[in-house]
Amino acid sequence: MKAILEYTDYRKFIQDYYDERKRDSAFTWREFAQNAGFASAIFLKYVAEGKKNLSVSAASSVANAMGLAGFEKTYFVLMVTYAHAKGDEAKMAAFEKRCALARAHKIRVLGGEEFDYYKSWKNPLLRELAPHMPGARPAEMARACKPKISTAEAVETLEFLEDANLLKKDRNGNYVQTDKSISMGSVDAVPIAAKDLQRQMGELAVKALDLPLAERSMSGVVVGLTQDSYERIKKELLECRRRVIAIATESSETQRVYRLNLQLFPISEDLEVANKALKNKEERNEKKRA
Repeated sequence: MKAILEYTDYRKFIQDYYDERKRDSAFTWREFAQNAGFASAIFLKYVAEGKKNLSVSAASSVANAMGLAGFEKTYFVLMVTYAHAKGDEAKMAAFEKRCALARAHKIRVLGGEEFDYYKSWKNPLLRELAPHMPGARPAEMARACKPKISTAEAVETLEFLEDANLLKKDRNGNYVQTDKSISMGSVDAVPIAAKDLQRQMGELAVKALDLPLAERSMSGVVVGLTQDSYERIKKELLECRRRVIAIATESSETQRVYRLNLQLFPISEDLEVANKALKNKEERNEKKRA
């Protein structure tokens, strides 16, 4: 089976470990469970199938049963910690520890670069800006950012984009994009980092209110929706985003880098729930009066 640092799903690792042992011996789920200290003979089978969860406190025992030690045991526990972490901050912390552990042993964690890309607004900005400033030095790119960043930040960002294969240099030493556009893909950690990026971009949008009207386009509408109409509008926004990307990628030229935020979010509670609670309250009051 693969080295543990190549895994991101602890369930898959448990299943692969079992399959490998089973091929070489009469190994059973019962024996596996007993070695890990579980009373149920099929508990780990259910864990591998996604029917049960492995607690963080039990992860060490399972790691011991699989003969893991040192950084391998630590990595397995971190996979379990990430899978069942409560809240985005806890998930991000577990994922970053996994990445750091893997990097220390010269192994790339699947999704590590994608995760890091969405952690800062400077990454998508420099990815768009650098290819359209041929011959520019990092200091000049830093001054072209809005808001401005330091030269050190520009250098660090450009180095990351090259290492992640999101930018590369041509024969003249100018930056070019490896792909015209990118998306979040299917890496499970990316949406968490993307939420932080969206928060940063939202903060930049607030600051952009001070720009002249000729340099920005901002509008909004408050509407009452059913769940069905909400889903239909979500699809419309996705289609709009697709068309915007198509327009943006028609030309190889760029005059300025823009950020477009598409946001649809509730500013009231669910009225069915609220009205039901109100009705129940009125009925209780009527019973009291009676």
